[in-house]
Amino acid sequence: MNKTESREDYLETILLLMKKMGNVRSVDIANELGYSKPSISRAVGILRENGYITVDESGHIGFTGEGLRLAESIYERHITIKKFFVEVLGVSEKAAEQDACKIEHILSEESYEKLKNYRVKH
Repeated sequence: MNKTESREDYLETILLLMKKMGNVRSVDIANELGYSKPSISRAVGILRENGYITVDESGHIGFTGEGLRLAESIYERHITIKKFFVEVLGVSEKAAEQDACKIEHILSEESYEKLKNYRVKH
């Protein structure tokens, strides 16, 4: 997994945990992804240093404007790709979910826009 893909996975996970739980801490991310706490702490530190998230004195994670924009964009790509696979191609939910997780990171903006617009037209 490259740095961009890893960053995107963390941001998407934080967004989904926030939707589910409200407050998110590093331990929640570790539990969700099955990674060690030191690995998550390192990743959270990098995300904070790069201006995507904030961490308050209680350890609660929040998004910066840029971090939220990126997380929502990644999640939208994921959902759009998954729905396309299920609704248009007839792929199973499980396979579509797994494939969307991989494809969302490598699909060009041009191909994504065509895929998204295909769904709207048909």
